[in-house]
Amino acid sequence: MKIGHGYDIHRLQPTGRLILGGVEVATGLSPIAHSDGDVVIHALVDALLGAIGEGDIGELFPPSDPTWKAADSTVFLNHVMQLVHKAGYRVGNADVTILAERPKLKAFKPAMKKRIESLVGALVNVKAGTNEGCDAIGRGEAIAAHAVVLLLPV
Repeated sequence: MKIGHGYDIHRLQPTGRLILGGVEVATGLSPIAHSDGDVVIHALVDALLGAIGEGDIGELFPPSDPTWKAADSTVFLNHVMQLVHKAGYRVGNADVTILAERPKLKAFKPAMKKRIESLVGALVNVKAGTNEGCDAIGRGEAIAAHAVVLLLPV
């Protein structure tokens, strides 16, 4: 088995749409990012890449490449899942923690869980917390996510 950890953070702006785990959770709030800025999917992609020793999201989908401008982050996850399968592994489970002061995410967690499970084909847990007013996340200026994955041989 292999284990990977991923992390992503983006500053927030008062326009656009906020997508987390492939689910729209807010309008009038969005990440400052080259793609759709889905920190949950980005953290999960990095966790998967780490587990199979294939670098990070910025190497595969560089922000300097216009191909990925405003891209749906699930495209990244689908591609990386192909790499995971090619390496002879499948996802055993994944655990995701979102850190955000706003918006409140409790109502969206079941939809995020269902969406991510459909993409990785395994049990996924989604947790959300705040930074208790500390730093840019705590001031509501940024949003972040951590992801841990367990890969099992096929």
